[in-house]
Amino acid sequence: MEANERYKRLLKKTFIDYNQTAKIIEKPLIFPKAEGLYQWDLEGKKYFDAIGGIFVAVLGHRHPRVVEAVKKQLDKTTFSPSLHGVSDVGLELVDKLGSISPGDLNFVKGFCGGSESIEAAMKLSRQYFKQTGRGSKYKFISNYLSYHGGTFAAMAASGNANRKINFEPQMGGFIKMLSPMQLRDKFASWAQTCAFTAQMFEDVIINENPDTVAGIVIEPICNTGGIITPTQEYFQIIRDLCDKYDVMLIFDEVLTGFGKTGAMFAADAYQVVPDIICSGKSLTSGVVPGGAIMAHEHYADAFYGDLGREFAHGHSYANNPMTSAAGIAVIDVLTEEKLPEKAERLGAYLENKLNGLNSLGIIKEIRGKGVLRGVELVSDQLTGKKAKEGLKLGNVLKQTAIDNGLIMRIDPDWFAVCPPLIANEPDIDELVSLIEKSLKDALSILSE
Repeated sequence: MEANERYKRLLKKTFIDYNQTAKIIEKPLIFPKAEGLYQWDLEGKKYFDAIGGIFVAVLGHRHPRVVEAVKKQLDKTTFSPSLHGVSDVGLELVDKLGSISPGDLNFVKGFCGGSESIEAAMKLSRQYFKQTGRGSKYKFISNYLSYHGGTFAAMAASGNANRKINFEPQMGGFIKMLSPMQLRDKFASWAQTCAFTAQMFEDVIINENPDTVAGIVIEPICNTGGIITPTQEYFQIIRDLCDKYDVMLIFDEVLTGFGKTGAMFAADAYQVVPDIICSGKSLTSGVVPGGAIMAHEHYADAFYGDLGREFAHGHSYANNPMTSAAGIAVIDVLTEEKLPEKAERLGAYLENKLNGLNSLGIIKEIRGKGVLRGVELVSDQLTGKKAKEGLKLGNVLKQTAIDNGLIMRIDPDWFAVCPPLIANEPDIDELVSLIEKSLKDALSILSE
């Protein structure tokens, strides 16, 4: 779409995440309306939103039950004095999240998003070890290629160089491990790769000294690396190492949480119970900002009792009534309609349809669980002027997808989709048809 002069001026006064404003102004996307699986721009063009905004709207945009829950909460209270108490609906969300979390992860706190949840989990870990006589444990180990959030500690835990290099030097106490994706060509199978890289965590813990390591922060499925999907054995090895060396296993489920992977949490899908789950994004299906941590219930004991032992952490909008009302509604819909189970069935259908793209000769691998799927592209075999200039297929696909009314997560060498769980097989057919057309258009441009 074309932006008028007023919108051009306003776009220069803000920024679109990880995008160059000068480029955005050429073809801006301004969305005044969203409903279900779709977004509409100012000119009325319709877009299939294949990632629910940005892996957020797990129930689609403006789900009626979530919207109604927020409307009802508006008539009660919209804010509670977080330094003095908590709303009743805030406590109900605590109970609701505890009821769906794996194991005994019933020590719950609500926040406004994923980065806040990650920060809270790491702070909880450090203070917990201090108050239980192990104050030297402060370091966190995470993977290269990972992304854990935009705030400073979450960014320091992240292994995606492009998203943090401009803000270096980073905070101390963060160590990176190679991702299985970075070693996959050195082993005969993916299972061997995952087993080797998981075992390497022990080498790092030992060489750093176990008495200094507080936690491992890891995504069950890594988005920014290209929907990297390790094996169940990978996480079981890491779980066992954390138990052996008294290290907290922190699952960053900001992206994978709430049904997408065929289970309520990816921890359930992998049958591994971490010590803390960090959530965000889909907790409220995008109706209001939201996030939460769920930790082992016995951790609460370290913060209970004498004055000064309380968790020294807070946010003005933590356990917000509006977020809580939306989160409760989302969980109710997910459980009542058995949507995690639907995600497993729909994901198998989606994978089968994506496999049909192999005839294009540019698909290297399809990864993921449930409806969360990533497709790795083969770009180095392409010919044509633009390809010779170093332009990869994903670079062109970013524009052809938008031209065809399709919103996906696209990198130069891969793309990802995660359709909301209100989708059905005909919607998947429409989605994959749009992907195929967009890929063909991109290939045509590259061959010029």
